[in-house]
Amino acid sequence: MTYVHAVQEAGGISVVLPAHGFGDDAHHLLDRLDGLLVSGGPDLDPATYGQERHPLLGPNVDRAADEYELRMHQAARERDLPVLAICRGMQAMNVSRGGTLHQHIVNHRQTPVAPHEPTHAVTVDAGSPLHRITSRRRLAVNTFHHQAIDRLGAGLEVIAHAPDGTIEAVHDPSARFHVGVQWHAEVLTHRPEHAMVMRALVDAAARPGLALVA
Repeated sequence: MTYVHAVQEAGGISVVLPAHGFGDDAHHLLDRLDGLLVSGGPDLDPATYGQERHPLLGPNVDRAADEYELRMHQAARERDLPVLAICRGMQAMNVSRGGTLHQHIVNHRQTPVAPHEPTHAVTVDAGSPLHRITSRRRLAVNTFHHQAIDRLGAGLEVIAHAPDGTIEAVHDPSARFHVGVQWHAEVLTHRPEHAMVMRALVDAAARPGLALVA
């Protein structure tokens, strides 16, 4: 519900899509939407990017749900539908474009700190879409991920890093609005810079044909 509330706070109307194994309906679903927010969740199955499982891969891997989400990313890209991908959603965006993931990283889970409290900074590339959206070169973010981008997918550019070098945000410069962030912006909307990330998706969805962050 935090995603639903964040979209509504930003002026959008949320429609929750179920994760299932029928990827052939992706375009029919997206016909009815103005934008797509891809949420966080469990680890992706490394078989989706041609690797064997790491011994410490998360326990809730769901290959069918992974394939469905990857198909939604592909369909949104084909339609140039505005996309904001959060945490696992950004990882899936990368995999959908032929990229790979680090399957097991440490020091990026902030337990027991509350999700709405930032715990580390990220450096944002000057002039990038994220810089223009937030008006910040440094952002304080939360962190709840076990995987991260390794090899970058086709057409994506890195636009933010954590101090340890972890990729924290990407975008597709050829798209109207295709942005991925590794942190959970949806629970940080009490901070104006993160509220603007959610608002940027809604604005892009509401103004078809306008390249807001190209």
